[in-house]
Order: sequence, then C-alpha cells, then structure tokens
Amino acid sequence: MPESPAAGSAGPVIPEAAPVLAEVVRSGFTEGRHRGSLVLLDPDGGVEFALGEPAAPVFPRSTNKPMQAAAVLRAGLDLADERLALAAASHSGEPFHLELVRRMLAEFELSAEQLQCPPDLPLDTEEAEAYLAAGKVRDRLAMNCSGKHTAMLAVCRRAGWSTEDYLDEGHPLQLLVRTVIEEAAGEEVPAVGTDGCGAPLMALSLTGLARAFRHFVTAAPGTAERRVADAMRAHPEYVAGSRRPDTWLMRALPGTLSKMGAEAVQVVALADGRALAFKIEDGSLRALGPVLARALELAGVRDPVLARIGRAPLLGGGVPVGEVRAAF
Repeated sequence: MPESPAAGSAGPVIPEAAPVLAEVVRSGFTEGRHRGSLVLLDPDGGVEFALGEPAAPVFPRSTNKPMQAAAVLRAGLDLADERLALAAASHSGEPFHLELVRRMLAEFELSAEQLQCPPDLPLDTEEAEAYLAAGKVRDRLAMNCSGKHTAMLAVCRRAGWSTEDYLDEGHPLQLLVRTVIEEAAGEEVPAVGTDGCGAPLMALSLTGLARAFRHFVTAAPGTAERRVADAMRAHPEYVAGSRRPDTWLMRALPGTLSKMGAEAVQVVALADGRALAFKIEDGSLRALGPVLARALELAGVRDPVLARIGRAPLLGGGVPVGEVRAAF
C-alpha cells in the first residue's frame, strides 16, 4: 500500500491533462478523445492562439527534414527541384520516388548498401500492398527517409567527411543540422534522440517549430532555407506522395509549406508568414487531418481543400457511422 504524504507536504505533482484537440464520435456517442498542444503564429511571428503547452519541447520527427535539407545545401551539395524536395521528404514509396532515389545514388556514385536507414515497406498503404503483391521485401530505398539519407551521404562525399558515421550526433554534418535548426527556430535544442530512420532527432518547442517553418517561407531568395521551401512547394508530390494531405495543401494554397511528422506532428507556414504547429499527444495520425483543417480555418484559410484534409470518417459495417472531428 503506498505511503500517505507526510503532514504538511504537497504530495505528488500530477501534471494537468492536455486539452482535447479531437473527438472520436461513433453513432452519436463520443468513444474517445485525442489530446495535444497547438500554436498559431500571426504574420509577424507572434503567438496569436495557443492550446496546451506549445512552449514545451517535443520531438518534431520528420518535420525537421527541411532543416536537415538546408544543412545539406549549406555544406555544399547543389541540389534543386525534385531532388531537393526528395531530400526533405517523407515519401510514400511510389515508383517515381524510388526511381529518383536510385538515380541520385547513381549520380553521386553511391550504393543502396551505404544507406543507414532501416529496410522498410512503402509508407503509403496502397503502395505497400502493391509492393508486397509484386513479391518485393522490405528495402532501404522504400523507407520514406531514403531521399534524405542519399543527400546526407552525397554531401559527406562532396565535403570529404566520413560516410560510415554520418548519423553520429557529433559528425560535422549533424552539427551543422543542429546549427540550422537553432537558427531557424530561434531557440536552442534542449534534447537529442534518435529518429526512426536512425538520424539524430533534435527536440524543439512547437512554437520554435512554427517559427522555423515561417523562417523558411520568409527567407531571402537564394538562401538555403528559401531554396528548400521553394523546391518543396514546387514539387509537393516528392515531399509526400499522390495521396497525402501535405501534397493536397501545397497544391491548393500557393506559397504554403507543409510537413507531417511521425507521432502526429504537423507544421504549416502560409505565404503571408502565418504558421502553425501541433502535436497529438498519443501520436494518433487519424486525428491529424481534422485538427489541421480546423487550425487552418482559425488561421483564416477558406478553401475546399480543408474539407478534403479534415474528413476522417469512422466505419461500421463498411459504411460511415461517425467521424473524428476537431474539438476546438
């Protein structure tokens, strides 16, 4: 039996629950809730709206990829267009993604065996089913980060850096990545972990993450940050895929930079400097679309793409009987 707190003591501190960002409603009954934190920046970069604790650090997961791609450019690798978009991508593993990764490896005289991302299936469910039906197995090229790893290996070769330990936190490339992230976010990285692809994973606050994307959109033309943003916005299908919300959003709203990360992290910067970032606490991706659509609505976006992004039906017997919907 646990001991009671001593007389006069405050007892254990129980953290306050994060606010509900989305509800799971089936047949008119709320059967679940997704909590999290969110921040919306105004065109000047000030906090306009916030829920939860956007100043607390999170692991941004793949939303760090634009900063990693900018570091590759700063280190001297001259990428552009689809190749630069793929360097910042969490690609779906569609044939055109895999073909470009193969071409980039050949162009830089690299082999797939040098990639240190783990073997995986395509990220897109439909692509994964087709991939398996064709008799293929998990492969490093199919892993959604293979474009980023190819760019990292290529710049290491160009700069004369070791390619064997390019994922070590103390490697010159990863030290440069940290510098780019801290400059763009306007804050220091408070913690470093290991991402799913094996690369160093640098924590930021959601507010810092939104500032970083805003910085990329508003950066001067020709800078590494602006070059990455321009490539991603011009070729969103290489950043995500044919059936992904990031692609839909960047296609529908010119000038918008959008990137999803694992564990339900999302960041968007609009052409006028407004930006938003959020994380669903339990990592559920099913809540991401409804929360993103509602956050964009609060940012003043009025476009049919919001209905497409925000649609998250629940099925019963194969037909819609409810939905995941934003709760703020």
